[in-house]
Amino acid sequence: MGKTFAGARLRRLREERGLSQAGMARLVDLSPSYLNQLEHDARPLTVPVLLRLTEAFGVEAGYFAPPDSARLTAELRDALGDDLAAGRITPGDLDELAARLPAVARLLTDLGRGRSTMAEQLAVLAGDRGPGADARTPHEEVREFFYRRQNYIHELDTAAEELASVIRLRRGEVRAVLADRLTSVHGVRIAAGGDQLHRYDPGRRILRLSDRLRPGQQAFRLATQLAYLEHDALLTELAAQDSFEGSAAHSLTRIGLANYFAAALVLPYAAFHAEAESARYDIEHLADHFGVGYETVCHRLSTLQRSGLRGVPFSFVRVDRAGNVSKRQSATAFHFSRTGGTCPLWNVYDAFASPGRVHVQVAAMPDGRRYLWTARAVTRSPSGWGRPGKTFAIGLGCELRHAARLVYSTGLDLADEAAATPIGLGCKVCERPACPQRSAPAIGRPLAVDEHTSTFVPYAVRADAER
Repeated sequence: MGKTFAGARLRRLREERGLSQAGMARLVDLSPSYLNQLEHDARPLTVPVLLRLTEAFGVEAGYFAPPDSARLTAELRDALGDDLAAGRITPGDLDELAARLPAVARLLTDLGRGRSTMAEQLAVLAGDRGPGADARTPHEEVREFFYRRQNYIHELDTAAEELASVIRLRRGEVRAVLADRLTSVHGVRIAAGGDQLHRYDPGRRILRLSDRLRPGQQAFRLATQLAYLEHDALLTELAAQDSFEGSAAHSLTRIGLANYFAAALVLPYAAFHAEAESARYDIEHLADHFGVGYETVCHRLSTLQRSGLRGVPFSFVRVDRAGNVSKRQSATAFHFSRTGGTCPLWNVYDAFASPGRVHVQVAAMPDGRRYLWTARAVTRSPSGWGRPGKTFAIGLGCELRHAARLVYSTGLDLADEAAATPIGLGCKVCERPACPQRSAPAIGRPLAVDEHTSTFVPYAVRADAER
């Protein structure tokens, strides 16, 4: 093991257990002065000391591993953009804070977002709402709920897998088995028709499903209803962690959690993980194998973060032609900015040009991290002539160090850094001053304005301001 400095995490563990430095030192047979040096990062954490700590306190060795702070740093930049622009803090301050005090960094991120939301709401009340100023909506609160948990809800995932085992859910029989569970255990009658995709009448215990739903979609609706009927209290308990009962955010979170349960029931963790690894994460193969849609598979792949049986950590995104992001989840360091939209160089926008084909891109972020992204457009057909359908691009990406596990890396030179497409988090927070595709000036970068000069780069930055 290389040198690991874990002072902040060691101090936090001691405080959580209510111990003094002398008390902890006695438990792990160290001198108080040596422990003090460990807590202040004056000494690295050695293997023998690490083993004593894991044995004495029952924590895994990974508890003391250096945190992957890139994602947290990006969140700080997003939440504290005004302070960064004003020079009250520097990018180096954010990097150090995210690495050394992640709990404090997350608190500042939440406070920064709360401050921005309050300012936007006050601007609306005062009639001074600027272009693009949107207060944080309940839907955004739900996204943050799953984002903070890296899109994995252990209690629901294991409960769904246990139910799948109890009812002996098998490929090809999913809809029939779920319908039987609803009818035999909960007295729910399944009916067809109606002008909505689904509607449940709790008084009459009738679940009505639209004829427009494909078998896989019907199975998903049945599984969602089982989540409410069998784990209603758990849904409420989980949703209450971030929002109060009765609020729109709480209700939407319950819906999101029920949908999560449904995906985990239709695609049980262990079986889905095993097939994904065997097929090298071939999305179209998995969709055909389990009889579900492309988007459903991508969403489930982004949740495979169970301790001891982790899949590739993915980021998942769904966007429309106008660049609106309607779904985004991430189990990686990749951060979806709330400011400045998404990057036009990202391959999710290429997918609209040839629907049905999977596009592959190696993309490099400003911090040097590289990702392998797959993108494909999916279309939901209307029910009749003249009715508009819906088309989205579904993106799924992972850090390049995991790319060899994916079938989509075949034939790519992953070692060639020059082959990666440079993308950013969004124009307003992107650190690439020379990008010819930039649509807005970067926050906190003074512009080089000269009436006698024009440049190939939009929003040129002053030379003395480049970082």
